[in-house]
Formats: sequence, structure tokens, C-alpha cells
Amino acid sequence: MQDFVGSDGDTVKLLRECDAGIKMGVESIDDVLDNVKNQTFHDLLSKCKTEHQKLGVEVGELLDRHSDSGKNPNPVAKSMSWMKTNAKLLADPSDKTIADLMTDGCNMGVKSLSRYINQYSSADEKSKDIAERLVNIELHLTDDIRKYL
Repeated sequence: MQDFVGSDGDTVKLLRECDAGIKMGVESIDDVLDNVKNQTFHDLLSKCKTEHQKLGVEVGELLDRHSDSGKNPNPVAKSMSWMKTNAKLLADPSDKTIADLMTDGCNMGVKSLSRYINQYSSADEKSKDIAERLVNIELHLTDDIRKYL
């Protein structure tokens, strides 16, 4: 992985964070999807997963142009998320629990991505647009699943 400086560096760094966030979002949805009982809720999560995957393809293409392999989610964060999800679902395997977990995850994603958008302010407009679209996907999901809390 190259270490970029300047606006090109901010672009790559923002894309890397988007890449990690997208992967974390897809994995989090995968962790709960089979447990969702309400079909509409299941469909909302499936649609969100598809939106993440489409954005992931865009991010991957842009990272390829910069000869960068992207970024995986932090293994500690990933493990802790998996443990929290499984512990909560073991205690209460309801759609309410899943909505709560997904809302927490989306809120963390929005917070992190917003921080990165501000931190990497010299990133190109296309990368900032992708990050903003990812934030909006997360915000819309929390709005859509609020009724399952």
C-alpha cells in the first residue's frame, strides 16, 4: 500500500475508509439477515446490502486507478461487533434486537465517515460524493428500520 500525500493522498485515504465501512456494513447485515422474521424488514436490509455492494464496486474501481488495494475493517472492531451481535441475538433473537444492532452500527458508520470526510477535506469530489452517498444510505436505513425498534 502506498502512502500518498496531498489531495491525491486524501482521496485515497477517504476511499480506503469508505471501503472498510462498506465491508463492515455488508458483513454486519450478513450476520443478522437470516434471523430477521419480518419480510419487509428483511427486504430493507437486503436492499441496503445491495446498495453497499454497488458502492463497493465504485470504490474498488477508484482505488484500482490509484493502484491501491483498499482497506479491510479493523479486526478488533469486527470481532467485537460479531460478539455483540451474537450475544444480543442469543439473549433476544427478535427483530427489535436486530433493528437496535443495525441502528447502532449505522450511527457509528455515519459518525466515522463524517469524521473522515472532514479529515480528508482535500479528497476529490468523486470520492467525497461516494462518502456522502454512503452516509445517506446509513441514515436512510436507520429511518426505515426505526419502526422495528
